[in-house]
Amino acid sequence: MPTDLEHLEREVNVLHAHICEGLGDPKRVLILYLLGERSHNVTELTAALGVSQSTVSHHLKILRDRGLVVAEREATTVVYSLSDRRIIEALDILRTMLADLLARRASLLGV
Repeated sequence: MPTDLEHLEREVNVLHAHICEGLGDPKRVLILYLLGERSHNVTELTAALGVSQSTVSHHLKILRDRGLVVAEREATTVVYSLSDRRIIEALDILRTMLADLLARRASLLGV
């Protein structure tokens, strides 16, 4: 029978494989935030991010493979959206934590 630590380790490994690796590039995080505002197609995301269509498509594939975004065909266009809005909440919490950490460091340095 697995211990609590072994169970936690398995969960953390799955979390890392699905979520953390999906968030492993800043452009993917920006894509998630854009999709948090509304659904977009590749052309719209390419224009918003200022990167090539192949780069956006690559990032979307990674996000799709990890279950963070879903794709739906609308006529001849594929439109992407978040699979779960909680990813934005989680990212916002991490951003708040980072801001607090940086503020604490700045106060320790007297900046």
